[in-house]
Amino acid sequence: MFIVNVEGAITRGGKWLVIERSVNEEHAGGLLSLVGGTVDHEGISAGILERTLKREFFEEVGIAIKEEMMYVLNTSFILEDGREVIDIVFLCEIEAGEPFAKNPEEVTRILWMTAEEIDQHHDAPSWLKESIEQAEMLFQEKRISS
Repeated sequence: MFIVNVEGAITRGGKWLVIERSVNEEHAGGLLSLVGGTVDHEGISAGILERTLKREFFEEVGIAIKEEMMYVLNTSFILEDGREVIDIVFLCEIEAGEPFAKNPEEVTRILWMTAEEIDQHHDAPSWLKESIEQAEMLFQEKRISS
């Protein structure tokens, strides 16, 4: 059985919203990441991925995101304890609020970084770099077609 995780990529002024994960986090503590989290068990449910992402953005960085989200990519990985995770990334937009490190148990700080800055940062894992690269391409396509 997989754990399902969702993450959201938000851009503003050519920079991406990235968090530095608390060193207390079980997975990837101290590394840079997109905002996101694990999907809770709800039984039969529609819109569970989007609802989870909205909840995670509010809990971690205190913002509301818009209903419309665009799929970016999915990956899988294995946690240190052997559990398998499916991670799904969406391109999102802020609806209300200004991001801040609302939950210090999960988020040490908020950063706005260009894709190049993320790519060169020593605390940016390969999966974050891949997510930003794909989100950047989708964002550019969306801007061109609008």
